[in-house]
Amino acid sequence: MATANQVCDYIILMCRTGGEQLNVLKLQKLLYYVQAWSLAFSGKPLFDGKFQAWVHGPVNREIYDRFAATKTLYSAIDESDMTPGFDPDAISEDDRLHINNVLEVYAPLSGSDLEAQAHSEQPWIQARKGFGPTQRCEQELDEGLIAAYYHQRIK
Repeated sequence: MATANQVCDYIILMCRTGGEQLNVLKLQKLLYYVQAWSLAFSGKPLFDGKFQAWVHGPVNREIYDRFAATKTLYSAIDESDMTPGFDPDAISEDDRLHINNVLEVYAPLSGSDLEAQAHSEQPWIQARKGFGPTQRCEQELDEGLIAAYYHQRIK
């Protein structure tokens, strides 16, 4: 199983070589949709790591911590932000294909568009139940609900 950091680096690599603009917000949402669609299609996560229902949408805490000291929400991400020595082949061919398919749909969207989309979807809404729109929330999104919600969208 790939790590969250490996998938993050792969997303950076594919977006930047594909000419897509990337910032921290967009990176977090792309990572979320990669995981969500893996749960929907296979019933299991692509990488080990949960997402919390933050104000700006789902956030993986490990990836947030990775960039927190040097980046803000709208800071640009480029190849220099990748882990030194990252090897895309460390991610299985099937997993790379899955990530590429998700990126084909979601990477052309802005981080703000992806945030708005996540805000309209049940996994994030449910996790934030009882929290105000700007209130801090570290509640994890339920992976069972994520799998069911996105699996239903396949039909």
